[in-house]
Amino acid sequence: MKHTGRRWVALRKLSQYLALLIFLVFFVMTRLGGERADLLALLMRLDPLAMLAQLLSSRAWVVGSSLALVTILLTVVFGRAWCGWLCPLGTVLDLFSLNRWRVRSGPPANSWRAVKYGILIVILVAALFGNLTLLVLDPLTLLFRTLTVSLWPLLDQVVLSLEIFFYRFSSLAGPISTFDSWVRPDILPIEPVQYRQVWIFAGVFVGVIALNVIAPRFWCRYLCPLGGLLGLISKAAFVRREVREDCRGCALCTDACPTGTIDPEKDYASDPSECTMCMDCLEACPRSSVVFTPSLSVAAWNEYDPNRRKVLTSIGAGVAAVALLQVDRLIGRGHPYMLQPPGGTLNDMLRKCIRCGMCMRACPTGALQPAMLEAGFEGVWSPILIPRLGYCDYACNACGQVCPVEAIPPLSLADKRLQVIGKAAINQDTCIAWAEKTDCIVCEEMCPLPEKAVRLEPKEMVREDGTVVMVQLPEVLGERCIGCGICEYKCPVEGEAAIRITAIEGEIVY
Repeated sequence: MKHTGRRWVALRKLSQYLALLIFLVFFVMTRLGGERADLLALLMRLDPLAMLAQLLSSRAWVVGSSLALVTILLTVVFGRAWCGWLCPLGTVLDLFSLNRWRVRSGPPANSWRAVKYGILIVILVAALFGNLTLLVLDPLTLLFRTLTVSLWPLLDQVVLSLEIFFYRFSSLAGPISTFDSWVRPDILPIEPVQYRQVWIFAGVFVGVIALNVIAPRFWCRYLCPLGGLLGLISKAAFVRREVREDCRGCALCTDACPTGTIDPEKDYASDPSECTMCMDCLEACPRSSVVFTPSLSVAAWNEYDPNRRKVLTSIGAGVAAVALLQVDRLIGRGHPYMLQPPGGTLNDMLRKCIRCGMCMRACPTGALQPAMLEAGFEGVWSPILIPRLGYCDYACNACGQVCPVEAIPPLSLADKRLQVIGKAAINQDTCIAWAEKTDCIVCEEMCPLPEKAVRLEPKEMVREDGTVVMVQLPEVLGERCIGCGICEYKCPVEGEAAIRITAIEGEIVY
């Protein structure tokens, strides 16, 4: 029996590592976009929580969302096998178990397990009112977003620093150049991409891992809303863990269980909604007392499972949160520089965006950044375009192609080029041509439109020393400008650019 358990555990670990590898491969490929866009969205569309919340919020069914039914079917048959065998964040938590630093006081009380159900209900209630803010806590979006905004840029900086250091040695210059051509742009960007507030995203991720110090898989036990959803479905799972009558109570299975769901006081039975089917107990059992067998009954309800009072409390919390977030949005309405991705609107972001970060990962220039408070707390970590950090490439439509929920419309390149993101405006007090009376034609030169949205008007101007000069003064042709932001990105003025893109009047609807 022990050898059988070892084989199952080995198979489970192989499945975990393979799933994590596939997740990372898809993450890298997202940068390329193109014809593989539908394939790249597959992983996010396997997430039933994200797809259900998006459906409730947008009242629109995305065809690809049907893939989430695969995960639900897996759960109906094998319980929370997704959490133990496939979830990439769960695998990361297993890799960084922090066993050596675990506190001796033991895990929190079982009542803490109710927290994830409360978070789940609040997410779904908020989604009914068109709010998806708390999907930042979904495990797939959390991991993908963290990789995009903090971990991958950090890796890029480390690789770049090492390349610069070793390139100084003449014997290594050739191999370094060859290596660089291998990894850029397919794996790492040609130019470093900078994101705002990277330490917030890294801190949240490190915090999720650090919770392992309190209990193994603390996140999965007590906080994960996707785990809560799959746990409720697992109450009626077909295959479950059972303990035979010949169990001698050695408690080895209890010590081995990473989610702490095996209860000695209940004859070492486990709760199907908490069991991740990891098979560690099967390996630990010295006899054949632990089995995984079919069952057609519904598992018993526990004290931490949702009851009427908890459900009503969570519903009330969800309604209150939505009301507060909407007030916050009304107070901060009309932010002049809250630029949406091409074809998208603020309403689309709030009702559809699951905060996965795939569009930011796909953006080749780093123009798409996670929103902070530009749209209030309701729009936190949804994508906005910040031209000073990157521009919307006229030859790119990747963000709409990879978005798994079509919060950014999947426009063709021709249609995307017609989308007006904003309008450029020149600050004559800081513009080099207007303020310093010196030729600067960068904005006109960089404009990618066939018919330039910036024109140069020659004009005689008098400098402070009395010299009369002919200066090419830039002017924006508003009817042509699409707000791609390359003029703002390339503007040579230090600090705030002399030409800025502002949101379109009337585009933000409340």
